[in-house]
Amino acid sequence: MQIRAKKVRLNSTDIKHIYFEAFPKKERMPFPMMVAMSKLWNTEFLGFYDGNTLCGFVYLAHNSKIVFVMFFAVDKRLRSKGYGSAILQNIQSKYPEKKIIISIEPCDKDASDIELRTRRKIFYMRNRYQETGYMIKLNGIVQEIIISNGEFDKKQFRTFFVAYSNGTMWPKIWKQTK
Repeated sequence: MQIRAKKVRLNSTDIKHIYFEAFPKKERMPFPMMVAMSKLWNTEFLGFYDGNTLCGFVYLAHNSKIVFVMFFAVDKRLRSKGYGSAILQNIQSKYPEKKIIISIEPCDKDASDIELRTRRKIFYMRNRYQETGYMIKLNGIVQEIIISNGEFDKKQFRTFFVAYSNGTMWPKIWKQTK
């Protein structure tokens, strides 16, 4: 397996299909907005290919200290074949000195899709991500924050959001109590 990254374009219907399949409507950003934002210096929207086969995609933003992976999905037909780990390793090698933050659905025991959420979290833990003990609420959606490459800093992450969104996003971030 040798994956390569390619910038996503507005006419990337194969990536759009994976995106719509992987994320519920309430969690999605408009696809054209994601493509437009990826033209900024601090945002990337990348498709990952093994030869000519689309494996998955990542939409992320970064600054001098943090990479925040906002959307990451692997084609459902290719899951459990190592592509997700390869994509995460690609991001890690591109940003070796930065904290890489991902938010995932919490593993609430009452969630209707608890098995999927648990498998997802185990996948990230196997790929060197750690629990932070923090939660985030963005656009009404509560997610758990996990991190690779360092310790989570709530103030630093909030500052990242404010700068990235030009002051339009002020997510609620809190330490989870067990």
